[in-house]
Amino acid sequence: MESALDSLDLYDVLTFVVLLILAIAVCSLAMIILGLPGKIAIKRRHPHAEGVKLMGWVGFLAVIPWIHALIWAFHDAVTVDLRRFPDEEKKAIDAEIERLGGKKEQSEKLAAEAAPSGEEVEGKPGGTV
Repeated sequence: MESALDSLDLYDVLTFVVLLILAIAVCSLAMIILGLPGKIAIKRRHPHAEGVKLMGWVGFLAVIPWIHALIWAFHDAVTVDLRRFPDEEKKAIDAEIERLGGKKEQSEKLAAEAAPSGEEVEGKPGGTV
Protein backbone atom coordinates (compact mmCIF):
# COMPACT_ATOMS: atom_id res chain seq x y z
CA MET A 1 0.00 0.00 0.00
CA GLU A 2 1.30 3.40 -1.01
CA SER A 3 1.33 6.33 1.49
CA ALA A 4 0.27 9.88 0.67
CA LEU A 5 3.86 11.14 0.99
CA ASP A 6 5.11 8.72 -1.65
CA SER A 7 2.84 10.25 -4.28
CA LEU A 8 4.14 13.83 -3.75
CA ASP A 9 6.43 15.11 -6.43
CA LEU A 10 8.74 18.18 -6.50
CA TYR A 11 5.97 20.62 -7.47
CA ASP A 12 3.80 19.54 -4.54
CA VAL A 13 6.65 20.15 -2.10
CA LEU A 14 7.41 23.56 -3.69
CA THR A 15 3.73 24.48 -3.38
CA PHE A 16 3.77 23.76 0.37
CA VAL A 17 7.01 25.74 0.81
CA VAL A 18 5.56 28.75 -1.04
CA LEU A 19 2.34 28.55 1.01
CA LEU A 20 4.38 28.44 4.23
CA ILE A 21 6.43 31.48 3.15
CA LEU A 22 3.24 33.36 2.22
CA ALA A 23 1.66 32.53 5.60
CA ILE A 24 4.74 33.81 7.43
CA ALA A 25 4.76 36.99 5.31
CA VAL A 26 1.06 37.67 5.99
CA CYS A 27 1.53 37.17 9.75
CA SER A 28 4.60 39.44 9.76
CA LEU A 29 2.78 42.15 7.82
CA ALA A 30 -0.17 41.94 10.23
CA MET A 31 2.17 42.31 13.22
CA ILE A 32 3.87 45.34 11.65
CA ILE A 33 0.55 47.03 10.85
CA LEU A 34 -1.02 46.27 14.25
CA GLY A 35 2.02 47.65 16.09
CA LEU A 36 2.26 50.79 13.95
CA PRO A 37 0.11 53.15 16.11
CA GLY A 38 2.10 52.20 19.23
CA LYS A 39 5.45 52.77 17.52
CA ILE A 40 4.29 56.16 16.22
CA ALA A 41 3.03 57.19 19.67
CA ILE A 42 6.27 56.14 21.38
CA LYS A 43 8.39 57.96 18.79
CA ARG A 44 6.29 61.13 19.20
CA ARG A 45 6.52 60.82 23.03
CA HIS A 46 2.75 60.66 23.38
CA PRO A 47 1.59 60.95 27.01
CA HIS A 48 -0.67 57.92 26.54
CA ALA A 49 1.67 55.84 24.37
CA GLU A 50 0.93 52.60 26.21
CA GLY A 51 -2.81 53.05 25.70
CA VAL A 52 -2.31 53.74 22.00
CA LYS A 53 -0.09 50.67 21.72
CA LEU A 54 -2.65 48.46 23.45
CA MET A 55 -5.51 49.79 21.33
CA GLY A 56 -3.48 49.17 18.19
CA TRP A 57 -3.01 45.52 19.13
CA VAL A 58 -6.66 45.11 20.10
CA GLY A 59 -7.48 46.47 16.65
CA PHE A 60 -7.13 42.99 15.15
CA LEU A 61 -10.59 42.21 16.56
CA ALA A 62 -12.18 45.02 14.56
CA VAL A 63 -10.89 47.73 12.28
CA ILE A 64 -12.40 50.70 14.15
CA PRO A 65 -10.19 50.49 17.29
CA TRP A 66 -7.08 50.30 15.13
CA ILE A 67 -8.11 53.40 13.15
CA HIS A 68 -8.85 55.22 16.42
CA ALA A 69 -5.41 54.22 17.76
CA LEU A 70 -3.73 55.51 14.61
CA ILE A 71 -5.49 58.86 14.87
CA TRP A 72 -4.81 59.01 18.61
CA ALA A 73 -1.09 58.38 17.99
CA PHE A 74 -0.84 61.64 16.03
CA HIS A 75 -2.91 63.66 18.54
CA ASP A 76 -1.05 64.72 21.67
CA ALA A 77 -4.17 64.45 23.90
CA VAL A 78 -3.05 67.40 26.00
CA THR A 79 -5.79 69.98 26.22
CA VAL A 80 -5.18 73.02 28.35
CA ASP A 81 -7.93 75.48 29.18
CA LEU A 82 -5.92 78.66 29.11
CA ARG A 83 -7.81 81.91 29.21
CA ARG A 84 -4.75 83.97 30.11
CA PHE A 85 -1.07 83.22 30.38
CA PRO A 86 0.27 82.96 33.97
CA ASP A 87 1.92 86.40 33.97
CA GLU A 88 -1.23 88.04 32.60
CA GLU A 89 -3.33 86.22 35.21
CA LYS A 90 -1.07 87.42 38.04
CA LYS A 91 -1.22 91.02 36.80
CA ALA A 92 -5.01 90.83 36.50
CA ILE A 93 -5.33 89.50 40.07
CA ASP A 94 -2.98 92.17 41.40
CA ALA A 95 -4.93 94.88 39.57
CA GLU A 96 -8.20 93.55 40.98
CA ILE A 97 -6.73 93.50 44.52
CA GLU A 98 -5.62 97.14 44.14
CA ARG A 99 -9.04 98.09 42.80
CA LEU A 100 -10.75 96.52 45.80
CA GLY A 101 -8.48 98.26 48.27
CA GLY A 102 -5.94 95.53 48.88
CA LYS A 103 -7.85 93.74 51.63
CA LYS A 104 -6.55 90.28 52.51
CA GLU A 105 -9.98 88.61 52.50
CA GLN A 106 -10.71 89.93 49.03
CA SER A 107 -7.34 88.79 47.69
CA GLU A 108 -7.95 85.30 49.07
CA LYS A 109 -11.39 85.31 47.45
CA LEU A 110 -9.88 86.29 44.10
CA ALA A 111 -7.20 83.62 44.41
CA ALA A 112 -9.90 81.03 45.12
CA GLU A 113 -11.83 82.18 42.03
CA ALA A 114 -8.68 81.95 39.91
CA ALA A 115 -8.17 78.34 41.07
CA PRO A 116 -11.64 76.76 41.24
CA SER A 117 -10.30 73.33 42.15
CA GLY A 118 -8.17 74.84 44.89
CA GLU A 119 -5.24 72.77 43.72
CA GLU A 120 -2.25 74.60 42.32
CA VAL A 121 0.30 72.83 40.15
CA GLU A 122 3.70 74.29 39.39
CA GLY A 123 4.86 74.17 35.82
CA LYS A 124 1.35 73.95 34.37
CA PRO A 125 0.08 76.83 32.21
CA GLY A 126 -2.42 78.85 34.18
CA GLY A 127 -1.07 77.53 37.50
CA THR A 128 -4.16 75.47 38.22
CA VAL A 129 -5.63 72.14 37.32
